[in-house]
Parts: sequence; C-alpha cells; structure tokens
Amino acid sequence: MPSLESSAYLMASTPWLSLSIWLPIVGGLLVLLMGHSPGATARGIRVASLAVAIVSLLVTIPLIAGFDAAHQGYQFVEKALWIPSFSVQYYLGVDGISVWFVPLTAVITIFVVVAAWEVIETRVHQYMAAFLILSGIMVGVFASLDGLLFYVFFEATLIPMYLVIGVWGGANRVYSAFKFFLYTLLGSLLTLVALIYLYLQSGTFEIPAWHLLPVSLEAQIYIFLAFLVAFAVKVPMWPVHTWLPDAHVEAPTGGSVVLAAIMLKLGAYGFLRFSLPIAPDASALLAPLMIGLSLVAVVYIGLVALVQEDMKKLVAYSSIAHMGFVTLGFFLFTPLGVEGGIVQMISHGFVSGAMFLCIGVLYDRMHTRRIADYGGVANTMPRFAAFLVFFGMANAGLPGTSGFVGEFMVILAAVEVNLWLGFLAATTLIFGAAYTLWMVKRVAFGSVANDHVAGLKDVNPREFWMLMAMAALVLLMGVWPAPFTDYMNTSVAGLLQHAATTKLP
Repeated sequence: MPSLESSAYLMASTPWLSLSIWLPIVGGLLVLLMGHSPGATARGIRVASLAVAIVSLLVTIPLIAGFDAAHQGYQFVEKALWIPSFSVQYYLGVDGISVWFVPLTAVITIFVVVAAWEVIETRVHQYMAAFLILSGIMVGVFASLDGLLFYVFFEATLIPMYLVIGVWGGANRVYSAFKFFLYTLLGSLLTLVALIYLYLQSGTFEIPAWHLLPVSLEAQIYIFLAFLVAFAVKVPMWPVHTWLPDAHVEAPTGGSVVLAAIMLKLGAYGFLRFSLPIAPDASALLAPLMIGLSLVAVVYIGLVALVQEDMKKLVAYSSIAHMGFVTLGFFLFTPLGVEGGIVQMISHGFVSGAMFLCIGVLYDRMHTRRIADYGGVANTMPRFAAFLVFFGMANAGLPGTSGFVGEFMVILAAVEVNLWLGFLAATTLIFGAAYTLWMVKRVAFGSVANDHVAGLKDVNPREFWMLMAMAALVLLMGVWPAPFTDYMNTSVAGLLQHAATTKLP
C-alpha cells in the first residue's frame, strides 16, 4: 500500500476547489453591494443569494463525480506560490476524508438561504452575504493543504458567524457572540504556535510535508496538546463546550444550522488532518484521554440534555454528545471507528440541521423555544409534526436513517476494542432516544396546550419542500451509506497505516 502522502497527486485540470471557495465569497460580496444599490429589493436580494448558493453547489458536483475512490493521495490539487519569502503556498486538494464536506457545506447554505426567505426582514443583504461568504471560507478549511492557508480560513470563519449571532440573535446575543468569539479565538492561538514550530522544523507550511516530518515524542505531545486546545473548543469537547448552548440559543435559525451542521466539523476534521498524522505517537499515547473525554460527552452531556427546558439548548447539548461519538471513533485507531466517525460527522450535518430548521419553524410562529409553551402541535400542524417525529427518530439513531449508520459503526468498533467501552458508547442510543423523544412528545402530542398552539398554521410550501429535501437526504444516507464509506476507505486506511508507523527521529 502506498504511503499516506503519495506523490501521485491528481492535479486539477479545472479549478473546481477554487470555484467552490471563491464563488460563494465573491457572490456574497456582490449581494452585499447589491443591498446598497437604489433599486434593490429584499426579494431581489433573496433570489440573487439563492442563485449564488445553487451555483456554488453545482461547482462541487464534479468533485464527487470525478473522484477516484481507489486513489490514496490528494485529488483536484491546485498549487501556486502565495507568500514567497515564507514558502507559503495557495495549496488546495481533497481526499476521501474531506471530499464530502465540500458539497455538504454548499447544500447546507442553500437550506439557510431558503429558511430565512420570509423571516429575515432587516439587513437582508448583510445576512445573506454573511452566510455565502462563510460557506466559501468553510470550504477553504476542508480544502487547504497549506498550514498557514488553513489557519487563515479556520480563523476567518469566526467573523461572519460572530456578526450573525451579534446582529440577528436573541436578547443576549452580544454576550453569546463575544463568548463564541473569545473561546474559539483563544483556543486557536496555541495552534498558530504549533504551525510556526512545524514551519521552523521543516522549512515549509505544506501539510503533506509535515505528515512526513520526524518529531520527538516530547515535541509530538506539545504539538498534539496545542492542536487539541483549538480543535476541542471547535468540536466542542467537554469541558470547553459551554459556549455552544449559549451560541445556539441566541443565534438565528440559519446560524444554528450552520454551527451544528458544518462549523463543529472543522475541529473534528482538524484531528484527522493534523493531530493523528503529524503526532501519531502522541496520539496513541494520549488516546485514553481522548476516549475518556469523548465518553464524558456521550454519557454526561446526554444526561444534561434530558433536563433542558429550551428546545434549542436541548439540541445543542445533543450535538455535543453526538460529536463525542465522532472523536471516540477517531481515537479507537480502527478503520471502522474512523470511518464511523466521519459518517457521523456528515449525518449529524443533516440531522442536527433539520432539527434546528424544525425549531425555527415553530419559533417563527410563536417566538418562543420553551418546551412548556407547546403541546399538541400535531393537532394543528400535522405535516410539520410528521417531520419533527422523523428527524427526532434520526437524532435518536433509528435504523434506516443516517443517524444510525455512524453510531452503529463506532459502537461496533468500540466493542472490538473493549466490551465495556462499547457498552458505554451504546448508552448514547438510550439517552438520545430519551431526550429527543421526550421533547417531541411534549411538543407535538397530547391535547392542544393553549390558544397560541390552537392558532398555529401548518408548514407552507417553502417550509414543506425544505424539510422534505432534508428528510430525503437523511433517509438516503440511512439506507444507502455506501457512496460515503466507499470514498473514504482508501484514505482512512492510509491515515491509519501512517499513524501506526512511528515518526520518532
């Protein structure tokens, strides 16, 4: 089997990755300028934003259609000198680990634009531009193969999301926006130190070259911990998770969808692209720590979710528990565990995004997220209730939905490593069903709780087709996960082979 960093990279004949990054960013800037033109209307801005989002998705399709699943190296590679004095490259590429996150980001952006169609009435151009620009930046994180380029994109994601929470958020939006910004920015400072150290040791910022760099065990441990601080905050892992519930509660619906569906994945992706291949010996040494923190997220945070009174906060804690499953799978160091973690990342993007969209539908009508304010919604919104139950089942890991696939793979991998480890991991199925279905029961079923619920109107055509499309994605991935796992098999095998080979000098 070839090494992780096979020199046989597949160069791009068409810059699909650059188009995936810069088309939404440039489109977002044009939407921003459009809002300042005298004849611009809110509807025109929405239509233009949706057009940019759709075209941004279309340019990602060749990445999936032309991807060679048997090739272990990076594909669609683009490389150009960016900062010559420091050998910094504009260096892009994807492998089986990262390729699916590019179209996933584009798909979620379309849902965000559609969800805000009738809801956001002030500064529409700024709202749409923020999400379009954020979409391109997040694709840049997944596609970067230069350490400094990665860091620039990684940190740049903070700016649009900070503005989204701070401008269009709830009553405590300023506090939540500052907390989100400070947690993630401070967590990333040590990462910058680690990147500079690796540059000084290798003379380059190229991530593939860092994967081959011999590093002492002591240095590996420091590098691993430096990356851990940033990626753990971003995931977020316990105990640096407290910013996420506040951010979710105060963020508008689109902000919550992007946070849960994409931004949390940036930290988990960092473990695969940096921690495991650059510091494999330290990763193996500190794996018990990572597994322990992951199990705390799975078990303890699951119990915390049970007592939440706010729907958004409950789903936010649910996201922390599910992302704990992701990091657990990564640090089992088995193909099934790592692939299960990646599948869980993709699935969680669909399921959590759908849950927040459902909560947004209710909030747009009653302007409250408190579970106690609802009850009997199925009597007045039967079509909506069907979607809520379906997505709730997916969140609980029902077989046949995408939520089951990744969880089952990680649990199976955990059992292969240690039976008790698998048992603790499997408790997420119990807790997930408990807090999700308990919320669905109190919101949707029973008699109509009050006059406000009695006056609710069912989903309109825009909301219906939005939720229907999301349900189709959840169901498709649940019954046919092969395209996702087939694409990542070779890259995951190469990663684990590399991680099993010591890099001690």
